[in-house]
Amino acid sequence: MSTASEMDPTPDAADEIEAAWQRERPGTSTESIGIVTRVWQLAKLFGEDRRRVLLDSDVDSATLDLLSVLRRSSPPYSLTTRELARLTLVTAGAISQRVARAEREGLVERHTEPPGRSVYVTLTPAGHALVEQTVDRVLERELELVSGLSEEQRAQLASLLRVLLAEVQSRCDDHGVSHVGDVGTAL
Repeated sequence: MSTASEMDPTPDAADEIEAAWQRERPGTSTESIGIVTRVWQLAKLFGEDRRRVLLDSDVDSATLDLLSVLRRSSPPYSLTTRELARLTLVTAGAISQRVARAEREGLVERHTEPPGRSVYVTLTPAGHALVEQTVDRVLERELELVSGLSEEQRAQLASLLRVLLAEVQSRCDDHGVSHVGDVGTAL
């Protein structure tokens, strides 16, 4: 398989959009189009592909997000509902619905510690098995999708995206946007 550096960078839809705006509105700054349009297109492609992989694994993205956060928390794979809401970037109501659904499916258990205090959610053996299997499938597929870039290019892109994300988050915070909401993509 050839890498992106070996491929001819033929114009794409973002280039066409940028050129059209430059033609129609000379002098208008259009350089963000090449970045933002491609990021949007990639987000849509990655999202749709992940939905397909999850459908094949018989799990939805919200449930996988919940199970993944628990799995990453280290043994005993247990967090409070408040911690889950914070780590999944969803509201307390949304996390309650996710936990209830996963509990009905036997993927998590709820308990209070000490009795009458904080509610903890713990990964069950079935939930652990499902998240292990699904994460492997998702990560293998996503590596396949980005394998057109060399290892060095992937590292550079990850670094640049980290910088861009921090900058965009900072600028959005300035306008009252604190987070993206239900991302459902954090393995």
